[in-house]
Amino acid sequence: MARTSAMTTATLEEMGRRHSWFRDLSAEERSWISIVARSGIDGFVQWFADDDAEPYSPTDVFDVAPRSMTRKISLHQTVELVRTTIDVVEAQIETEMPRGDRQVLRTAIVHYSREVAFAAAEVYARAAERRGTWDERLESLVVDAVVRADADEQLISRASTLGWRPGINLCVVVGRAPTTEHELHVLRRDGERMQMTVLAAVQSDRLVVILAGEKLVDDPAAVAASEALANHFAPGPIVVGPVVADLTLAPASARAALSGIRAARAWPEGPQVMAAVDLLPEQVLCGDTDAIAWLVNEVYSPLATASGDLMDTTVSFLDHGCSVEGTGRAMFIHPNTVRYRLKRIQDVTGYSPSDPREAYVLRLAITLGRLRS
Repeated sequence: MARTSAMTTATLEEMGRRHSWFRDLSAEERSWISIVARSGIDGFVQWFADDDAEPYSPTDVFDVAPRSMTRKISLHQTVELVRTTIDVVEAQIETEMPRGDRQVLRTAIVHYSREVAFAAAEVYARAAERRGTWDERLESLVVDAVVRADADEQLISRASTLGWRPGINLCVVVGRAPTTEHELHVLRRDGERMQMTVLAAVQSDRLVVILAGEKLVDDPAAVAASEALANHFAPGPIVVGPVVADLTLAPASARAALSGIRAARAWPEGPQVMAAVDLLPEQVLCGDTDAIAWLVNEVYSPLATASGDLMDTTVSFLDHGCSVEGTGRAMFIHPNTVRYRLKRIQDVTGYSPSDPREAYVLRLAITLGRLRS
């Protein structure tokens, strides 16, 4: 036992000399390696003795290690640990063992080290499988909390466990769920290739995705990023919520996206991937109070308070079939004046009366505003 203890000490000293990552470990993490190294050396002695009364398998080496070791120390580092331990044991064999026993021991340590290496791979494979299952459950909890507007410090903590970076722009994307679980893994992988962070979960027949990254500077950028990932959804509309600045604000984006996906069937002529704001008229007709308030506050009110008869011009233009000349005659103004006001209307509201879809939004906003006032 004293000799195996000395071998363990020599192994740890050699690890410190060879590997900078070992020197950067905490005292607790180094103690884990000490325990595993001692277990491996003691195990070799027991395995070589081939005692039927106390059978030993090289796969038992890692039984003494805490489960969290696989998160802190990589498989590559563990293999380096095994190699260093074997090198130290071989050196001890050459100096401490009788000359006649050395060849047998050298052959034995080669076989033993091979078994330990396979055992390490198996341990890390099982850990990855467990971690993958747990991460998927945790990911579903985070997405569900965002959908239910249950954003708090616990949500941030759970997301950080999944590698989430705080303070980064994000949006929530909703579409029909794919038919296979594998599609979610491919979605996450493709998101990473785009330098995006992806959290995804299937809820009933819908796929809810939280998409984050520095590229999401505004809503058009979010739609463009979502278009690049659209093939991972089942066929059907995909609605992108507004970009927000932090995970705690994600419920607002989710609420808009979910409202949009419910209303999307009323506009089958629309693009497959669209921003939630593009479906405001349909959301209003579904009774969405947020959509009603948005159209009143962001479209009707600026138009009503703007100078230059913009409200009257908008109504007249819509009433006269979006005809510049017809509007000019009805209001006794020059067509160029009408064109100037149309440009101002777009500047004030963000919507162009000359575009059929946007004219529909303006008409609905004016109707809602008048009802509210």
